[in-house]
Amino acid sequence: MSVDGSGEVERPPRSRSPAARVLGAGARGAGRLAGATGVDRAIEEAAEEAIVRALRSPAVERAIVRVIVEQNAVQSALEQALTSDEVATAIVRALDTEVADRVWAEILAGPKAQMLVERVAQAPEVRAAIAQQGMGLVTDVGRRLTSITEAIDDAVEELIHRILSKSGHDSETNQVGLFTRAVAGVMDLALLGVALSFGFGQLASLIPAATGGDAGLPLLGALGYGVLAVVIGGSVFAAFWALVGQTPGMRLLSIHLEHNGSREIGLRCALKRLFAIPLALLPVGLGFLAILLSSTRRGWHDHLARTMVVYDEGAKASPFLRQLDSTDSSQEGTGATPPFSGFP
Repeated sequence: MSVDGSGEVERPPRSRSPAARVLGAGARGAGRLAGATGVDRAIEEAAEEAIVRALRSPAVERAIVRVIVEQNAVQSALEQALTSDEVATAIVRALDTEVADRVWAEILAGPKAQMLVERVAQAPEVRAAIAQQGMGLVTDVGRRLTSITEAIDDAVEELIHRILSKSGHDSETNQVGLFTRAVAGVMDLALLGVALSFGFGQLASLIPAATGGDAGLPLLGALGYGVLAVVIGGSVFAAFWALVGQTPGMRLLSIHLEHNGSREIGLRCALKRLFAIPLALLPVGLGFLAILLSSTRRGWHDHLARTMVVYDEGAKASPFLRQLDSTDSSQEGTGATPPFSGFP
């Protein structure tokens, strides 16, 4: 035993026993013999064949399926890899590079991106969702407007009854007051005016002589157009009343006509109501002012045609109103004061 310069002790090599030397020599000789005779290659091929057969066996397949499918090994590994902070950091770094910016710019500038946008925009589901949102917005506006006009109707009638020292309604009614009817009528007349203006404009562009040309329209022609507009407008009103029991303005405000308690108005009743309207207007509008004094909120034309205008009590509340109702209910349950949301 000696000590080297580093201070470590050098130990002499350990001597092997005679039996170990004999076994080592025998193993080396057997290896050389197997290599010379090809036994080692045959053993390797046999082992390889055994492994292949084992992997092809149904038992191994069942074991692999049980590990991968039943125990969700692959899914768990993917979830663990995708939710790791290292993967998230790597993705963020890869997207925040100039190469990624150039790739996105080329993709968005290409025709494929434009085709994708057009297909998405033309999809029936997208169009249906947009239409539903638009109708929902119109319904919300209409119902909020209805609540406002209904409150004004109540206030005006209460004022008129106080002035005349007349008792008001004993209970809440579902019949529509004068102000709500007036708002619906103004909307219908505005729509009708736009349609007639467009129609007469197209007629003038096709037949200049129909509007008098450069000389202008004579008085008789203007009267003729006025009569034609009244006839067309009256026909439109009567058609809406007879077919669906409400005009577009009435539909927006969720009100409709009823005849003897039924929504089936019919053409005869609609025409009778149409011709009764001028009679209600002639005496300084007293036929319409009777709505303010009547306990059933009916004018002369309603009595003559046996009709009444009522609210759509069975109509489904709009999403905006349902949200307000749920908010008010939750705040009432907690004792909080609900915010101002329009007229009562």
